[in-house]
Amino acid sequence: MSKPTHILVIRLSAMGDVAMTVPVLRALTNQYPHLKITILTRKFFAPFFRDLENVTVFPADVKGNHKGLFGLYKLAKALKKQQFDAVADLHKVLRSKVLKPMLGIRKVVTIHKGRKEKKALVKGKIFEQLKTTHQRYADVFKAFGYPIDLSNPTLPKPAPLSENCLKLIGTPNKKRIGIAPFAAHESKMYPLEQMQQVIEKLSLEYHVLLFGGGKKETQILSYFESKEKGIVNLSGQLTLDEELDVISNLDVMLSMDSGNAHLAAMMGVKTITIWGVTHPYAGFAPFNQPESYCLLADRNQYPKIPTSIYGNKFPEDYKQPAGSISVETIVEKVRSLI
Repeated sequence: MSKPTHILVIRLSAMGDVAMTVPVLRALTNQYPHLKITILTRKFFAPFFRDLENVTVFPADVKGNHKGLFGLYKLAKALKKQQFDAVADLHKVLRSKVLKPMLGIRKVVTIHKGRKEKKALVKGKIFEQLKTTHQRYADVFKAFGYPIDLSNPTLPKPAPLSENCLKLIGTPNKKRIGIAPFAAHESKMYPLEQMQQVIEKLSLEYHVLLFGGGKKETQILSYFESKEKGIVNLSGQLTLDEELDVISNLDVMLSMDSGNAHLAAMMGVKTITIWGVTHPYAGFAPFNQPESYCLLADRNQYPKIPTSIYGNKFPEDYKQPAGSISVETIVEKVRSLI
């Protein structure tokens, strides 16, 4: 079977999952420069792929024009015009299962999500490092005859900052620390009272930039903001392109197990992650970050961790296990990386 040269990559879901494809596609196109990749994803995520050679974004309007069965039919009709010779399904959900036969492409490889071993992990039957999501993505392309070496990645350089970015963040003569204190579920978050202490302590030495999204998060971060102390709330003030530019200029990102961690890692930034009821053993740690950059909840106190893969299921008394990590532990970890 001849190797494909133009592959459609399907990855439609959450921000963090889409961001995790970026270093894999960067390695793929660097190692196989003749390959042409089109990624089917949401228009909002297009900036993630802005600096990748031979990678084009085909926007899917899954809440509008491409919604439902008829919408997928219209999407398939538009995709057929691109003349792909293979499909890499990195999503593996009902939408992609319905779409693939409509494309009429014979060469199709679908990600193996490892659901069985992940279930064993959260049930406490095993406690060991599972294959990373990045490697699972890479395995899909290996099946097409394109093995990928992820061990020595090429990472982007810090982006030049626009006048708007510089106006917002300022230019103090201090190292820049990004802090993203939110996650999809409270069980994955560091308690905000303790996070405020972390922010205050770090602001004594560094320029602290706060990241979040949505009205509620913006309000909370506004409470933490203090421009006199060098604590700046960027939530709701930047386009995604500008946010990526700022992140690329950070010295360290401190994040929960959330999308912001993957954004920082794909930009080549040192990324410290705080983990609550989830655990890096499930394979979702940020790309190319040492294991020691993951700060874990105390499993002596919370022995059932990980209680779920995504943080949506946990016992009643496991709401904020990340609080078992001391403020000083986090501050010292940041200091150690600068």
